[in-house]
Amino acid sequence: MIYEVRTYDIKPKSLAEVEKRFGEAYEHRKKISPLAAFWHTEIGPLNQIIHVWPYANMAERDRCRAEAVASGHWPPKIGEFILNMRTEICLPFDCSPNMQPTTMGPFFEMRTYTFAPGELPKLMAAWNKAVPDRVKFSPLAALWYTEVGSVNRFTHIWGYPTLDARNAAREKAAAAGVWPPSAVAKKEGIPDAVLVAQENKIVVPSAFSPLQ
Repeated sequence: MIYEVRTYDIKPKSLAEVEKRFGEAYEHRKKISPLAAFWHTEIGPLNQIIHVWPYANMAERDRCRAEAVASGHWPPKIGEFILNMRTEICLPFDCSPNMQPTTMGPFFEMRTYTFAPGELPKLMAAWNKAVPDRVKFSPLAALWYTEVGSVNRFTHIWGYPTLDARNAAREKAAAAGVWPPSAVAKKEGIPDAVLVAQENKIVVPSAFSPLQ
């Protein structure tokens, strides 16, 4: 499984129209391949939309995209509002769930970390060890690393019913000694990875997002 994560910066005050047009076009696009999630930013870098597309592999991605364009209904007619576009192909960690249509929000915390070159195996070992206990406090939507695009980055996405629930879950997990993964790595005597940057944003789903 691969995930294509597309992040668009859009013009201020355009979000409602962008989501309207995207949702209309998606009614046709989903017959070819469905979204995993569609969010816009609420806290952090504003005026962003993030759409996530799951595929079995790159060949399926290319086939579905070509078929969607050939249908005449894709891409959505939002070009006049887009300031910048970025796309990444991401692969899941072993402990990452498959992103399925469900409700775990409506608030999602999307944290993206940049790690030093060569540190990915250490990251995977620590996170695969820590996540099974962390998800007892709040559900994990995804844990991916970037294979194509901005490399040496990984993203973890958590769903919460409220922002207060986010704070409570993080505090309880830390108090239980099961989070962050660096603390688990130290406790287990396994190497901790070197991080060089961390980003964070709170996003909320559109009405047509399969993940709510």
